[in-house]
Amino acid sequence: MRGLRALEQTVEESLSRGPVRGLYLAMMRGLLGRKRAASEIDDYERFRDEARRIKERSLEEMEELLTEFVRNAEARGAKVHFARDAVEANEIILRVASGARARLIVKSKSLTSEEIELNQYLESRGIEVVETDLGERIIQLAGERPSHLVFPAIHKSVSEVAELFSKEGGEELDHDVRPILNYVRRRLRSQFLDADVGINGANVAIAELGAVVLETNEGNGRLTASLPRVQVVLMGIEKVVKTVEEALILARSHAVAATGQRLTTYVSIMGGRLPVSGEGGRELHIVLLDNGRRRMLDDPVFREALYCIRCGACMNVCSPYSVVGGHVFGHIYPGPIGIPWTANVHGLDRAEFAELCISCGLCMEVCPVKINIPMSISKVKGLLAESRGSPRSSRAMMRYETFARVASRIAPLANALMSSRAFRELMERVVGLDSDVEMPRLSSKTLTDRLREERSSVENPRDTIVLFPDFFYQYVRPDLALKFVRALRASGLEVEVPQVMSSGYPFVAYGDLKRATEVAERNVSVLKAHVDKGRRVVSLEPTATYALKHVYPYLLRGRDDAESLSRATAEGMEVLLELVEGGHLRAGSVGGRYGLHVPCHQRSLSSGAFTLKLLELSGLEVVEVGDGMCCGMGGTFGMKAGPIGRGLSDLMGMRLGELLRSKGVEVLLTESSVCAIQYRRTTGLRVLHPLEVMTFQTR
Repeated sequence: MRGLRALEQTVEESLSRGPVRGLYLAMMRGLLGRKRAASEIDDYERFRDEARRIKERSLEEMEELLTEFVRNAEARGAKVHFARDAVEANEIILRVASGARARLIVKSKSLTSEEIELNQYLESRGIEVVETDLGERIIQLAGERPSHLVFPAIHKSVSEVAELFSKEGGEELDHDVRPILNYVRRRLRSQFLDADVGINGANVAIAELGAVVLETNEGNGRLTASLPRVQVVLMGIEKVVKTVEEALILARSHAVAATGQRLTTYVSIMGGRLPVSGEGGRELHIVLLDNGRRRMLDDPVFREALYCIRCGACMNVCSPYSVVGGHVFGHIYPGPIGIPWTANVHGLDRAEFAELCISCGLCMEVCPVKINIPMSISKVKGLLAESRGSPRSSRAMMRYETFARVASRIAPLANALMSSRAFRELMERVVGLDSDVEMPRLSSKTLTDRLREERSSVENPRDTIVLFPDFFYQYVRPDLALKFVRALRASGLEVEVPQVMSSGYPFVAYGDLKRATEVAERNVSVLKAHVDKGRRVVSLEPTATYALKHVYPYLLRGRDDAESLSRATAEGMEVLLELVEGGHLRAGSVGGRYGLHVPCHQRSLSSGAFTLKLLELSGLEVVEVGDGMCCGMGGTFGMKAGPIGRGLSDLMGMRLGELLRSKGVEVLLTESSVCAIQYRRTTGLRVLHPLEVMTFQTR
């Protein structure tokens, strides 16, 4: 557990300094730019599907495509080298540089070169290496690692940058963008002309051409590729696709998701090298790097990480990253996608920062190729747990249902104990449950108990709805579920509540995919009989609905019953809206103005559209509150004591608390039971479920 303790200390130090300056605003610009650029594509979801299919096909045929790429690249005069790992790649590039008698190498941005720590290797051999991408040059002068895949110096202020370049150039630069840019351009021009070797990365490789695609916004990539006599392209073997058309779709996907552009300013297709007047012997070397990629390809979970096109969109939506930055939330590859990549190419011990992931799932929602990043992260957490054990707080959170089942039988005593300061402090010391966080009060009677007592039914029902109660509505607020059931029954629908387990999502969140799969199998088998009868399965808890629709089909890949359940699953508010619009119910309300927070897992479902419309039809004035990121609660993450838990959660929640207050609302509505806990803590406002402010009557 030494690595985890070191991570806790690092996070604690980071939290004591507060959020990384300027990082959040830069991330929001990225998110808003992506949203704007995506809206310019007729059907962006269909576009994402096509980009994903390209990566799926390409990896399935990777060995054949590599063979074709090498054949065509060599026909254009390139020399192609295969490197099994970082050591071999560095040695190959050193041999090329030594053969060119290189004293100065210029580089354009290359994450793969960061992966193998190429600069350090070459500099230790006496070769000067100059990064020509502005952000990378800033980081190089600062002696740091990139903190973002696309914006490596996103955490630096203009003043800090001016000081770095002033020290390099021996002249005092004004702390303003224009003089800094003028200095960099002036200095780089001579370095481009003096360089013996230029090193580029590649965003995509095109098998049918034997050429690579390089995307930049500064033009430095073309100068690096064209001016030095010797050019080296370093790329991972996963980058190859079949055709130009496929490459351009990925190039557009990258630009939209990374910077909100239709295309990056410079999109270059490079194959072979033409002679320059007065200069002979121009060389192109292409180094194809494995470094764990074939091993990832053989893993059914990790292979999706190979779809990554390095856009950084997952980082722009990651709430914990927005607080601590990429030097804490990352190794060489930072952010959510950096977790599986780090585990596979740098070793599991370097991927300890996976524990900072709060499992909100938003990284998958913004990924241009729909990588299931949450499941890859979950597997890394599971591997970490196998190697050094799970943190005690995580183990406790995974026992939530067992605790509720037992404690609900003695609810008055359990609630009294959980309200006792002494008992809560003991719980913090023993199991890592934060002593200050609000704990939901258990109901003396479960939803099943109440329905059994009510014994109501519908004569000649039009249809039957299956209610998946999940933890909160079974043990904490059965009254809300009962209100929902009564509304459906009043409309002529019968409701059944089967004996299912809770969704099991906490097992995914904390890396126990084996137990998550067991829960999925149990619930799917129970619900199959209902789905086979054509019944819809409905949940009021967004995370449970998300699990039924998206997580179970993934865990039970290839199972028709899991896919059928996914198609049959609907949100509770979706069903109520259908009944109101269909004339079966009339919606009313207590009136007033409310804020609405859409939970993370609901964004992959309807983004709260059903709830918002239903509230408006009820006569309420509603303003949606949120910045596109998680509120920081992350299910039960914010209930854990310590910096990797309540400490990190509080800092994430402060931002949304300020946003909520700026909207001037006095009551917030949300369908997530845990988001409600977070908002009550960070704002002090009343937080209610939408069902608490609406009424339903038959017409």
